[in-house]
Amino acid sequence: MKFSLLCQAGRSPSLPLSIELGQDELLLQRWLRVLPGQRYVAQAQWQGRAVLAKLMVGGRAERHFTREREGAQALAGQGLATPALLAEGYQAGAGGWLLFEYLDDACSLWDAWNTVAHEAPLSAGQQAVLGAALEVVARMHARGLWQSDLHLDNLLRHAGQLYLIDGGGVHSEQVGKPLSRQRVLENLGLFFAQLPSVLDPFIEELLVHYILANDSHALPMEALLDEIGKARARRLRDYLGKLGRDCSLFSVTRGLAGLEVVRRQDKHELEALLADPDAFIGTGRPLKQGGSATVAEVEAGGRTLVIKRYNIKGFTHWLKRFWRPTRAWHSWVEGNRLNFLGIATPEPLALLERRTLGLRGRSYLITEYAGGEDIITRFRPYLDGNPPEAELQALVRLLQAMLRERISHGDMKGTNLLWKDGDWLLIDLDATRQHRDERSFHQAFARDRARLLRNWPTDSALHLSLDRRLPNSSCKLQAASCK
Repeated sequence: MKFSLLCQAGRSPSLPLSIELGQDELLLQRWLRVLPGQRYVAQAQWQGRAVLAKLMVGGRAERHFTREREGAQALAGQGLATPALLAEGYQAGAGGWLLFEYLDDACSLWDAWNTVAHEAPLSAGQQAVLGAALEVVARMHARGLWQSDLHLDNLLRHAGQLYLIDGGGVHSEQVGKPLSRQRVLENLGLFFAQLPSVLDPFIEELLVHYILANDSHALPMEALLDEIGKARARRLRDYLGKLGRDCSLFSVTRGLAGLEVVRRQDKHELEALLADPDAFIGTGRPLKQGGSATVAEVEAGGRTLVIKRYNIKGFTHWLKRFWRPTRAWHSWVEGNRLNFLGIATPEPLALLERRTLGLRGRSYLITEYAGGEDIITRFRPYLDGNPPEAELQALVRLLQAMLRERISHGDMKGTNLLWKDGDWLLIDLDATRQHRDERSFHQAFARDRARLLRNWPTDSALHLSLDRRLPNSSCKLQAASCK
């Protein structure tokens, strides 16, 4: 294929694919990232050796090509470990290419983090991963560079050394001189914002790894925590903005007859289910059969899933619902929000809305099947005593996370909390919301806490024990009132 035709190749060009680059031929073997009509990144063969190929096409190709090349050159020029740039080229009207050394068997720090993420906060394994990352970031900052898209996937471990990749996000103030303190705080805020909030109390300890490699500035914790908060808010806003948009994460089909949103990685497995969800509900195991909603456990694509169908009970009900976002859409957004914030809930996989001339009707939400016992069943043997400490601490962590993120559930009956893999999962998110206003959140959280406690008799030892141990928002509200 001529390089100029790549911009027309779509999202999933068939492999292997041979591309003409000047006098050479590039054989693409495995896609690593594809932004259709803009950017194609692949493992490839060039002149008899393995390379990482970055191919920029489309209207912004020249800008992306220049930024990527200059970023890679800046990293190498400052003595920072980064894959060698082996070849480059640009064709006017077609696009540009950059061929990098391919680091065979390299492992990203994100993959390394995922192997230790479920350990106790700041375990030895977690500290090893994050400490190594912060040392590299510190050396980059000491040389006057920072990465605007700083995350653990942009650090590769190969042959015992860490490599920085993705030159397109590399920027500088004064090359060779340490970054300003404000820029350091902003960039570290971005780094820590991508880690679970449960690690926030350990940030000062983690910063030791950074300061040992770059002590150019004092880093006040209050200022750093402020930057982390801003970065987290931006990341959440950007992520939620993708939930109904066709992109690398989600496949979206929208028209007058309906809306279909599905995680792109699951689209093929869910194809039959999305084509006829009612048939799957009819043959699945009923979990709930109500007038407003029907829930079933089904098998699809070799996986056990849950479908929740939001019914329209009649014409009057339809008149109240057709002009509003569907309950499935609300649950889709809130499920993704909770997952993004690190609050356990079954992963939402797909959303369907049936429409007539654009007017909303029935809707469907497809999620992972959680399994596990609900909290009433789980705690039944402990009505006259205390539940296992690990399960009680997990419940405390859940409510602390809801407090931190200003999340209210809206229906904390026992069947909506499931115990699985050391966590309490929230299900049935129809009334879940994240509050902007402190006082409205306090009221909603207090109702959630009271509803949770009502799952057990008020004079039982279990109820009294939970009431003593579970956090509440009254102190937080009083502190806000004094400001």
